Amino acid sequence: MIDFFLHLDQHLVDFVTQYGYWVYALLFAIVFCETGLVFMPFLPGDNLLFAAGAIAAIGQIDPWLVAVVLGSAAILGDSTNYWVGRTYGLKIFDRITFIDRKHLTNAEQFFNKHGGKSVMLGRFIPFIRTFTPFVAGMGRMDYRRFLFFSITGTIIWVGSLVTAGYYLGQLPFVKENLTVIVLLVIFISILPLVIQGTRHYIQMRRGR
Repeated sequence: MIDFFLHLDQHLVDFVTQYGYWVYALLFAIVFCETGLVFMPFLPGDNLLFAAGAIAAIGQIDPWLVAVVLGSAAILGDSTNYWVGRTYGLKIFDRITFIDRKHLTNAEQFFNKHGGKSVMLGRFIPFIRTFTPFVAGMGRMDYRRFLFFSITGTIIWVGSLVTAGYYLGQLPFVKENLTVIVLLVIFISILPLVIQGTRHYIQMRRGR
């Protein structure tokens, strides 16, 4: 798994070489699972989008088809997660012992702070984007309103990262250092969680 994260670009290129159009099914499955299955928040959403755009830039896959596949996966994943949360709520966490419940708590706080916009804003934050649809369903947010924010956030998320990967991927420096660039995207994507954790630690220290 660690090797997959660190060399995501090369693994995707190898997969395209061996299996051709099945790469679209792989991309769909990864994004759908990250957004739709509350117990799989660790999958590489942001860097996958960027890497897919970069690989499209060198002609290995079609950028428009990539955007449609990834966007569809994210929207369907969100809706699946929403209905799971609405139907089962906290009961499902009694069966998921390997997921730290603090991630759900963070998502609830994020949802309460930003309201419906949290569905759109949370799309850009790892772990939060997995748990926010679940929390929205658990809180019985109106589905049509949820879907509006989900689609809007998906268009911006997929559009920005795939486009960035596509155009930056054509630069010689990026082509030669794509693994480093992907790692940088990972760092930037988890930075909000690092900042939030630091603030929480500081508040706990002050409260002593």
